[in-house]
Amino acid sequence: MVLDKLGQSLNNALKKLARASTVDEALVRDVVRDIQRALITSDVNVRLVLDLTKKIEKRALEEKPPAGVSKKEHIVKIVYEELTNFLGKEAKPVEIKAKPTVLLTVGIQGSGKTTSVAKLSRYFQKHGYKVGVVCSDTWRPGAYQQLKQLIEPYGIEVFGNPEEKNAIKLAKEGVEYFKKKGVDIIVVDSAGRHKEEKGLIEEMRQISNTINPHEVILIIDGTIGQQAYNQALAFKEATPIGSIIVTKLDGSAKGGGALSAVVATGAPIKFIGVGEKIDDLEPFDPKRFVSRLLGLGDIQGLLEKFEELSKEVEFKEEDMEKFLKGKFNLKDMYAQLEAMKKMGPLQQILKMIPGMGYSLPDEMVRMSEVRLKKFKVIMDSMTEEELENPEIINYSRIKRIARGSGTTTKDVKELINQYNQMKKFFRSMDKRKLAKMAKRFNMGGFGI
Repeated sequence: MVLDKLGQSLNNALKKLARASTVDEALVRDVVRDIQRALITSDVNVRLVLDLTKKIEKRALEEKPPAGVSKKEHIVKIVYEELTNFLGKEAKPVEIKAKPTVLLTVGIQGSGKTTSVAKLSRYFQKHGYKVGVVCSDTWRPGAYQQLKQLIEPYGIEVFGNPEEKNAIKLAKEGVEYFKKKGVDIIVVDSAGRHKEEKGLIEEMRQISNTINPHEVILIIDGTIGQQAYNQALAFKEATPIGSIIVTKLDGSAKGGGALSAVVATGAPIKFIGVGEKIDDLEPFDPKRFVSRLLGLGDIQGLLEKFEELSKEVEFKEEDMEKFLKGKFNLKDMYAQLEAMKKMGPLQQILKMIPGMGYSLPDEMVRMSEVRLKKFKVIMDSMTEEELENPEIINYSRIKRIARGSGTTTKDVKELINQYNQMKKFFRSMDKRKLAKMAKRFNMGGFGI
């Protein structure tokens, strides 16, 4: 999950605002202090935090809400806008114009560079591009094999030679090879260094001058916090072109520091790594990122994930709607959880739904992450009638299901309880209020 600790803290600050009976100066200052603590705890630079929260406080105290918008809603909108501006305002995608477009990746050893190359290649492949990957990392043993293992199962070819020690030669030969193959995008993975940024930058220059990439992408470890500033700045000063991928943002306490530090350099963040799987790479869109961070949802991101999923499994729109409205049975839950597993952890998906935020019961998270396998075995022992009408499952049926699945009656009851809890939770969502808020935030309808 993206920056859970920061998101939880910010969400708690907004909840304090929502629960207040009146909005006065004292409350605004209290909420602003909570936001300050949340950002500083996440390793965001103190000066940047103070500048940001001063803007939030000034606007919250001085601006009058537009007609039809409550003071509380207006303050949430101010927080959303200022955080979005803080993180870069607009999304800046990688432009694919020429054929082939050559992308050179660089990074410090241990930053997750090779894994990010695989994720980036997979991302472009899913968007319809033919991709070739060049491994010019001659320093780290096993780099070539790691890339092959990660992406060849998806039909993405890797060019490399573990015996060759000349990285510049490898990069040049690899680019020429894929140009002849007629690919759309060539991703070149260069060697990383451990605490040798100057050597890394110099090699980057040499490879860059040889292969003339359309864009150089720096991979930065999101867990290094404010140290990301120096890495990003050195990269930015070394080349006039460039963008950044920030990795390891799945629950990183220092992720906020890394993001804000990079943004402070002016170098554009174009992707963020949000998990260990090859599909856990997202285009960085400050508006969508902040929206999810504050618990306001990310319907656009959710729909994109469903669109990707629909290419791999049969997943109908009416099925999704039934699930989100709480009008599903055990058979539906079985099918949808099985499918949604391919999109990532269920909690991460549900956070994209406005209003879900960080209010998910722990039991639901554990069900999606840990207990799903056992629950699948239990449901396999149910009849079609029981799956479609769970309310008919009495104690004698529970005993039969437990025997057939090799589990206990307690396990079966737990599944039924979790199902009822999830159904109740989805039904409790105030969709009209969410749609109204989305309209005011100019984020579009929610379609649920």
